[in-house]
Amino acid sequence: MAASTDSRRPPGQRAPSIRDVARVAGVSYQTVSRVLNDHPNIRQETRERILAAMAELGYRPNKAARRLVTSRSQTVGVVASVYGSYFGPTSIVAAFEDAARERGYATLLASPRTLEEASLRDAIEHLIDEDVEGIVVLAPHARTAGVIASLRTPIPIALLQSDRVAGDLGLSVDNSLGATLATRHLLTLGHTSIAMVAGPSDWVDGQARSRAFGETLAASGIEPAVVVPGDWTAESGYLAYQALREHDVSAVFCANDQMALGLIHAAAERGVRVPADLSVVGFDDVPEAAHYLPPLTTIRQDFAELGRRAMSALLARMGGDESAAGMPVPPKLVVRASTMPVGGR
Repeated sequence: MAASTDSRRPPGQRAPSIRDVARVAGVSYQTVSRVLNDHPNIRQETRERILAAMAELGYRPNKAARRLVTSRSQTVGVVASVYGSYFGPTSIVAAFEDAARERGYATLLASPRTLEEASLRDAIEHLIDEDVEGIVVLAPHARTAGVIASLRTPIPIALLQSDRVAGDLGLSVDNSLGATLATRHLLTLGHTSIAMVAGPSDWVDGQARSRAFGETLAASGIEPAVVVPGDWTAESGYLAYQALREHDVSAVFCANDQMALGLIHAAAERGVRVPADLSVVGFDDVPEAAHYLPPLTTIRQDFAELGRRAMSALLARMGGDESAAGMPVPPKLVVRASTMPVGGR
């Protein structure tokens, strides 16, 4: 296996070879080759020793040479129609790219212009033409999973952030659990007049969070004070506050942090104090959430774990294993200063 030239190496100095790595790691060069080709029958201790030797020597495998030997591109594709527009999908794609890189794979991104079948098909065919070995499709819209399921492709596809019907049960954050945790938190604080600013109804995330919100209140014998539709943006949260003013609401669950930000802004303009007059919970735990005024109580999603699971599931399917990836990734309630008990003021 040849090695590519490192631009930081002094002129004339020989690039480290696979045999150099084998010598430093104390293994045969065949064992190093198996690690480079992601062979499953390698002890984890041996794999880590070889990776450490590569790092020490600055060894970089030549992908072109590897492709000639293995007939594999070591590349996977990502189809994401909403990449760069929203925190959650963007974080999921970034986490998957990190997980792929850790496993020695490069990623190619395709962003279809629409959710129509022709546009999704074009995106997938583009990636197939680029010789990717597998594809993950970020499918937050309810219709995407059905469209992808109807396509016949020569390589494995795994759906990310899809619903339970799609069969990729483990490749999503448990949105229902997250909404349940948020709602129970407000109930535990004694709130009984609770509203929701919901996400778009055609998003799987929005559907799951709204459904769990209603079910959790119903289990306590409580009806939602009002559910106001939003579109994930801070502006929609800001506008939603006007509808909430018509109801005697003491707490609001916003289906994402950006809408919570807009809601808090609108409340502040009208002299309503958060949390003294109105408790607010968000969802996502964006990096800025801890610095909202007040710092936002929210639901944290483990995007890194989701990325790892997605890559593992795709590798399994590339190897012929179509089994489920496991249960959805559990989120976590992060309590900050935007919520307080009823009567605590």
